[in-house]
Amino acid sequence: MKTSRTRRLGRALAVLALIGASIQLTPASAATPALQSIVPVPVSVTPAAGVTFPLVSTTKIVTEAGSAPAKQVGDYLAGVLRPSTGFALPVSDAPATVPSDSIALLLSGAPASVGAQGYQLVSTASSVTVRATTGDGLFAGVQTLRQLLPGSVESTSAQPGPWSIPGATIVDYPRFGYRGAMLDVARHFHPVSTVKRYLDQLAQYKINNLHLHLADDQGWRIQIDSWPRLTTYGGSTQVGGGAGGYYTKAQYTDIVNYAASRHITIIPEVEMPGHVNAALASYAELNCNGVAPSLRTDTAVGYSSLCISKDITYTFVADVLRELAALTPGPYLHIGGDEASSTSAADYLTFIDKVLPLVAATGKSAVGWHDIAKATLPASATPQFWGTTTSDSGVSAAVSRGSKVILSPANKAYLDMKYTSSTPIGLSWAGYVEVQDAYNWNPGSYLSGVGESAVRGVESPLWSETVVTPADIDYLAFPRLAAHAELGWSPWSAHDWTAFRTRLGAQAPRWVAQGVNFYRSSQVAWDTGGTTNPGTCADPAWSASQVYTGGNVVSHNGHKWTAKWWTQGEEPGTTGQWGVWTDNGTC
Repeated sequence: MKTSRTRRLGRALAVLALIGASIQLTPASAATPALQSIVPVPVSVTPAAGVTFPLVSTTKIVTEAGSAPAKQVGDYLAGVLRPSTGFALPVSDAPATVPSDSIALLLSGAPASVGAQGYQLVSTASSVTVRATTGDGLFAGVQTLRQLLPGSVESTSAQPGPWSIPGATIVDYPRFGYRGAMLDVARHFHPVSTVKRYLDQLAQYKINNLHLHLADDQGWRIQIDSWPRLTTYGGSTQVGGGAGGYYTKAQYTDIVNYAASRHITIIPEVEMPGHVNAALASYAELNCNGVAPSLRTDTAVGYSSLCISKDITYTFVADVLRELAALTPGPYLHIGGDEASSTSAADYLTFIDKVLPLVAATGKSAVGWHDIAKATLPASATPQFWGTTTSDSGVSAAVSRGSKVILSPANKAYLDMKYTSSTPIGLSWAGYVEVQDAYNWNPGSYLSGVGESAVRGVESPLWSETVVTPADIDYLAFPRLAAHAELGWSPWSAHDWTAFRTRLGAQAPRWVAQGVNFYRSSQVAWDTGGTTNPGTCADPAWSASQVYTGGNVVSHNGHKWTAKWWTQGEEPGTTGQWGVWTDNGTC
């Protein structure tokens, strides 16, 4: 969605007012040391002063002998490091003793405290050893190892190096077992390649679940053999028009398998009983009046509903859930359940009570938006809280019966909310969510009646009404996704905004190397690789709080910028998509 802006060319008067930036920072003038740059912050980091491990052309990767999961993580690590370093980094079984000049990935010797998802990383002058009890733990340790190397290691082309890892002992494990993100592929369809790209981004911040919103009013995106028109007709458009699209079963399986290689579980969602216009348009018999409505490409909500009284409705739901479950090895099926404004309260309860056993019949556990907690949920069902309040009687009642909750409060965790009034894409119905807003809340005590032990985890939904390209996903997800990842992984005792914004700023060279179109929030001092910024140019430094009357050229983040047209609060480097600024290069 493009917001309305006043455009003035050249030397016109402009007020640069950045909404939501509560902290004014001086820019980063040098790279943050690697051990102080890790996101999410580990449970324990003990530096070894004066010790570094050099990654060189003869370095090798050795993995737990005979272990396929360890070998897979070793191959993954080599695949990340080879393009930028140019090194061979052969992967082989580890001998009894860790050899020098090696990175060892072992499934033995880890402290008991790391559990099933944590790890221990020990780097010395001669080797780096990651120990865990599972492949999941080794994979998490490898993500930390990546962040101990310079950001340029993420490049897909050879870089000059040198590559060194600081000496340290790190012991780390997650606060919550479930750390998720959601991608809406229904409002705007996103192809397999885009989903895989997002999976790679999620993995490096230890996010282990991707919830795919596969069906909504504007499109049905997953092949269902028993109801083929869902995709051939219901998947033929999207918000604003356009061709839409859908995943064949083979393509969905490809996504599932790729996610598994990144230690991420796919959770499919088919929204019901509302948000179903694409299905109703595809099959007239699903409508109470037997008449199929037209396909919709707008962004309205709350107008559609399955026919609660018809038996065919439950045949349809059972078929969809059965085919989805057969494609999905993970434990969850998400049934949606929100914004069912066209379903009466009584019909809604009837529907949920009939559908929950259908989920159970597939061998899966049900997840739904917290609206489903209006019904009496079994302990196996997980309500996902998306509201903007800090209490919900249905959720607290479900918790009292044994349910655990996924937290996605829209005014904290929705990635589709705009950062400020002037950022170019996103929505604002739940308010503006700057980086500090995304970070400064405690999932363990956020909802009344939902203590830490009742929280399954945190999830970051990204609805796609305004999200069309991978660059759009980048812009809304980063840097806020990293903030949510830390809330899900790191102990609350380590929660500190001042320290976090430093570590977050240190991610910038990594994202630049990866081609991530991230939002350069003025709340964060972004690491520019050691350059001094701004103020080294002769032109005045960009400021959110000053009025410029003398021209359209400023310095910012070590670069000289020219405004094509002035606008309010648009930070140089964050809005090139809309043609606001021209980057004239380094000062």
